[in-house]
Amino acid sequence: QVQLVESGGGLVQPGGSLRLSCAASGSIFSISTMGWYRQAPGKQRELVAAISSGGSANYVDSVKGRFTISRDNAKNTVYLQMNGLKPEDTAVYYCYADTSYLRRYWGQGTQVTVSS
Repeated sequence: QVQLVESGGGLVQPGGSLRLSCAASGSIFSISTMGWYRQAPGKQRELVAAISSGGSANYVDSVKGRFTISRDNAKNTVYLQMNGLKPEDTAVYYCYADTSYLRRYWGQGTQVTVSS
């Protein structure tokens, strides 16, 4: 019922910036919280950031002060602005959307590589 399309990943040098976007379509009025997970090879999936429909945001400690999550409800899009990127931020980033009918939908994933 909800489709999520991610964009914005790529290769960036340490200290650089990148902005990820995730656009939702379908039953968008059912969406409550949206956010981002990431998963690197050999590591567990990690919740990076989440934001409620009202704009309340939470972050994993390792990205606080560097990443900013935001959403544009008119565009049905959630963003992740990533500044001061570090090699340990390298991962596939997945956006998600939680719905009022108790299902979580996932984006296709976008690769973020931080390397010199």
